[in-house]
Amino acid sequence: MREAAHEDTNVDMNVDTTEGSGPSPTPSPSPDAGTWAGVDAVPDATAVDAYLRRLGVGRPARPTTDALRELHLRHLRTVPFENLSVHLGEEIVLDGKRLLDKVVSGRRGGFCYELNGAFGTLLTALGYEVTLLAARVYGEGGRLGIPYDHLALRVRTPDGDDLLADVGFGAHCLLPLAFGERGDQEDPGGTFRITGAAPDAAGVRGGQDVAPLADLDVLRDGKRVYRLERRPRVLGDFVAGAWWHRTSSQSRFTRSLVCSRVTEDGGRITLSGRRVTATAADGTREERELGTDEEVLAYYRDRFGIRLAQVPTVRDPHRAG
Repeated sequence: MREAAHEDTNVDMNVDTTEGSGPSPTPSPSPDAGTWAGVDAVPDATAVDAYLRRLGVGRPARPTTDALRELHLRHLRTVPFENLSVHLGEEIVLDGKRLLDKVVSGRRGGFCYELNGAFGTLLTALGYEVTLLAARVYGEGGRLGIPYDHLALRVRTPDGDDLLADVGFGAHCLLPLAFGERGDQEDPGGTFRITGAAPDAAGVRGGQDVAPLADLDVLRDGKRVYRLERRPRVLGDFVAGAWWHRTSSQSRFTRSLVCSRVTEDGGRITLSGRRVTATAADGTREERELGTDEEVLAYYRDRFGIRLAQVPTVRDPHRAG
């Protein structure tokens, strides 16, 4: 769930899986709704149409692979990968309805739990079969991150296609990957490969030949990106990971600000604090510093569609509320 690079036991846990203290009504799923391991509620047609308008696409006639590819790319271009809630002191709630409210009504983005959580909810409503998968991100020296470090989506179509979708990792594949393919997969974001996981620190090795649910590694341009579990998960499983990333001084999300999205030409724009980085599709980069608060707020508004009342600044994680 990291953008280019991703315990204080006295900190109150401010990540929840419920919208309120009591049970909330569950809307009836649409006739063509898919399935999702652990989905708490399928959004109604009005919410789905609002989400699709945010992405700038119409409702697909059928839940096909081609439709998923378009939705995936449009999501990366319109809904930013951002960790502003961490530094604005905003609550992060891992609940399908709350995630849709943030992305659609709030015109915001989020990090992996939020983006892939919301996207999975949308795909389920459109008729896809969606499974939440946990992953651990490879860091420096090949060291794996915490359990539930990242959330990705396994998406199956009624036609039998099986795909890995991920709109919540920052710089990554722009289109879904074939889940069962073990050779190179060319993507506008690089050359990707899904393969049996390398041994972890305990010497445990993944791979399909070892066990049906053994871990897999996702590689980009020959470099291991994250270790993917195949056991189905639910949103509530990721609460501890989201809390750690929101509060720990070891989390990159508490030590830096990031807001980033893919551009129409396949490049990327990123705002980190006051520094703007524009990366072209060929990898060339240009950087510049924004000066006044007005410039920063205007950049968030004009380039990411995010309207803020104040410029976010990095907070001391030990004081996170």
